[in-house]
Amino acid sequence: MTANKQYIFGLHAVQALLEKHPERILRLYALQDRHDKKLDAVLRAARQINLTVDYASRPELDRMAQEGNHQGVVALCTRAHTFSENDLRSLLENLTEPAFLLILDGVQDPHNLGACFRSADAAGVHAIIAPKDKAVGITPVVSKVASGAAESVPFVQVTNLARTLEMIKEMGIWVYGAAGEAEQSLFQAKLTGPIAIVLGAEGEGLRRLTRESCDVLLKIPMRGSVSSLNVSVAAGVFLFEALRQRCRLG
Repeated sequence: MTANKQYIFGLHAVQALLEKHPERILRLYALQDRHDKKLDAVLRAARQINLTVDYASRPELDRMAQEGNHQGVVALCTRAHTFSENDLRSLLENLTEPAFLLILDGVQDPHNLGACFRSADAAGVHAIIAPKDKAVGITPVVSKVASGAAESVPFVQVTNLARTLEMIKEMGIWVYGAAGEAEQSLFQAKLTGPIAIVLGAEGEGLRRLTRESCDVLLKIPMRGSVSSLNVSVAAGVFLFEALRQRCRLG
């Protein structure tokens, strides 16, 4: 596989690609001799845009999906467009409502990033920002887990996260970092204006420079015996508390 091509697999991921970015699809492969409503709906959408469907055996699809759960459909496509820090300012300036950003400081598990994409899309996040180095980008697994959200939420990869945080703060965006040792609870914070929620890597949390760049550190109140939550679960809690507050005003 070349650097500018990748396989996207799974019913929801391929359906989203057909609906939002059909121009990226180079070839579409479906499992031969399989007929069910969900797969047939994807194939009908492909034919409506005059995209030829090639039929393949299960071992062939397994190879393309690297043994991932392809659900009978795989698309060979060009890689998703990712934004750089140079694009971020214009993206934010063009918003027609208060900015709502999710920033992930070094998340490396593609399943976690995919789950964060789903929560971000559902909560109405305008963009996900992540470091370019030592963090996962949009991989086929991320797209599969995201169930189409990787096609709808802009993904911004930056070379210097601390510098990016300072830039968005200068634009009037309040930066809230998630930290278990924070004194203030998430539910005490006002999350209705232009905000960015920052979560750290699995197990390690926020890096020192990232932590120091945050305006406020917030914690999720914990009542059980576990000391922390999975980063994608924590992202969901933070984002939907912000959404709850923003819906109340709307």
